[in-house]
Amino acid sequence: MSWQPPYRTREEAGERLAQALAEYRGRHAIVLGIPRGGVAVGAPVARALDAELDVIVLRKIPIPWEPEAGFGAITAEGDVILNEQMVRRLGLTQEVIQRQANKVRAEVERRARAYRGERPFPDLRRRPVIVVDDGLATGYTMIAALRSARSRGAEELVCAVPVSPRDSLEAVRPWADRLVCLVISDEYPFAVASFYRKFPDLSDDEVRELLGTGRAARFARPGPPAGEQATS
Repeated sequence: MSWQPPYRTREEAGERLAQALAEYRGRHAIVLGIPRGGVAVGAPVARALDAELDVIVLRKIPIPWEPEAGFGAITAEGDVILNEQMVRRLGLTQEVIQRQANKVRAEVERRARAYRGERPFPDLRRRPVIVVDDGLATGYTMIAALRSARSRGAEELVCAVPVSPRDSLEAVRPWADRLVCLVISDEYPFAVASFYRKFPDLSDDEVRELLGTGRAARFARPGPPAGEQATS
């Protein structure tokens, strides 16, 4: 019998991930999706946990001759997180790194404007912060997201993904307080898309729609008691 991917869609992956995160329901959690696919997985997680849904904007720095793979990531704050071992192995010069980083930095700034506009980043203090993606590849995009969230005051930081290679999950482990991964793979080569039957690219409009729907659903319900709100 031929192997079947464990997930039909990102929506299904998010629903199953939410079951593993059920203990966070009612704890004033916030789900931060890594665009674009992480927002699609994060939306059903936030819905099931009665949590706030938002986006943490960053992007991988692609290898010039293999753009689907990355050797690091850039956060919305402009921080560059490099996989130094990969950089050495690929023989990437500082000039190449800088050129690729500049291209990505411009896209990160564009996405921040597209998804957030003038809306400020949410307060992460004194609440569980669940960072979600549709899967890990090298793990460096997730590491950058976790570092960014920690720098913004996150105290309880959860990395939640439907699938990851074992070594990538171990690379991420030091940066999160908890890891939740439903499928851990030892296969090589590894591709996140191969674990989904449908894995379409998402548009900016689709991401905005998911974020808008998630916020509308969250704030249509009563929030936690005033004493449980994060204060500035």
